[in-house]
Amino acid sequence: MAKEDYELVVGLEVHAELSTKTKIFCSCPTDFGAEPNTHICPVCTAMPGALPVLNEKVVEYAVKAGLATNCSISKDSKNDRKNYFYPDTPKAYQISQFDKPLCENGYIEIEDDFGNPKKIRILRIHIEDDAGKLNHNEFSGGSLVDLNRAGVPLIEIVSEPDIRSSLEADRYLKKLKSILQYIDVSDCKMQEGSLRADVNVSVHKKGEPFGTRCEMKNMNSFKSIQRAIDYEKDRQIYEVEHGNVITQETLRWDDMDGRTYQMRDKEDAQDYRYFPEPDLVAIRLSNEYIEKIRAELPEMPESRKARYMAELGLSEKDANSLTSSKTFSGLFEKAGEICKNYKAVCNWLNSDISRILNEKELEPEQIPFTAEHLASLVKLIDDGTISSSIGKKVLDELFENPRDPKTIVEEKGWVQISDANAIKDVVLKILEANPQSVADFKAGKDRALGFLVGQAMKETKGKANPKMLNELFLEELKK
Repeated sequence: MAKEDYELVVGLEVHAELSTKTKIFCSCPTDFGAEPNTHICPVCTAMPGALPVLNEKVVEYAVKAGLATNCSISKDSKNDRKNYFYPDTPKAYQISQFDKPLCENGYIEIEDDFGNPKKIRILRIHIEDDAGKLNHNEFSGGSLVDLNRAGVPLIEIVSEPDIRSSLEADRYLKKLKSILQYIDVSDCKMQEGSLRADVNVSVHKKGEPFGTRCEMKNMNSFKSIQRAIDYEKDRQIYEVEHGNVITQETLRWDDMDGRTYQMRDKEDAQDYRYFPEPDLVAIRLSNEYIEKIRAELPEMPESRKARYMAELGLSEKDANSLTSSKTFSGLFEKAGEICKNYKAVCNWLNSDISRILNEKELEPEQIPFTAEHLASLVKLIDDGTISSSIGKKVLDELFENPRDPKTIVEEKGWVQISDANAIKDVVLKILEANPQSVADFKAGKDRALGFLVGQAMKETKGKANPKMLNELFLEELKK
């Protein structure tokens, strides 16, 4: 059978570290990057006799995430022990939620691969504590345990198996990340492990029951997740086509090799021997508590998108791109308000800034300059101080060494030439050096004008006023 005869099924379990100041069951700080084992106490290191106390902010943030993803909020939930042994798990169990999670039955709307709206259902969102971290030393052959992360609060967002392509998975994850950032419950810094996903993949022949799923653990790169899903789809189809049985297992994705490797058999719920956490009371929420959190939710991406289109005249494509990131949206609104040219700010964000982010493999929140810097760049172009081509050079400088664009322009001597006599001298020089282009223009080939203007911009290193260049070239060519 051909690959087209198979259907891919993907379910995602996304872990997001919550942006609380302290851990989920103790008062240790959650700051990233501290010296190993400096943010620990008897509770998060599981010393005998130490008892956990639930951080109320964790519940608030989880409820906020549930409301933002259209979930039902449980007024009666509890914590459970999920038993498994691993060297970076001090208690030899994780405090999680099993049969009574805080949030259930939500959804996120994305576009499918044909541009149609599609709801990806969310089975549940529950709270749990994070494990520590093993630092492996390949030279000495040993491993060291850092427990700073042990007890950092997580929400786990479990989707239904509604995703049918790696591109849909990518759209879902990016939409989910955007939502969590908009509501300020997680910084979602994937490079720091604040957002990571377990990816469940299976294939089946169309019209037949779902196949056996395999899980890839702790992935924290959108590009890697896409590649891993596509690889695993092809691998499973190959195995089925050659009469082999897919076994339920946990896999490790190797980004360098571009393939998966077996880690262990996949555990089921019974393997974890869940039972209610005896050291914590049940979680009871009132209607007033839930509605208070709902009222405090900020404007969400869909609402901002509609407002940008209605009030600022942006296209749906531009509005979609801007609202896909809280950072982009914030830069757009603040810079646009300062320079009063929202369209120009939108163009910079959706074109050159997005391009540079892709080239440098940076996330929007890693943009090193401010909205004030972006607004200043737009103003310099609008008032004729620099050309748009010089503006691109200023933008490159902002990424390398962010500072006031006016300072950059002065330091580099990039002020636009707007002196008519100076520009006319350049025009005459270019016309004299390019008689064929002059003849082409007079023969009706309008593209020759663009070539001549480009030569003049090259001659002035992009500093000539392009509008004046066009006018003076036309004036001379029509003589």
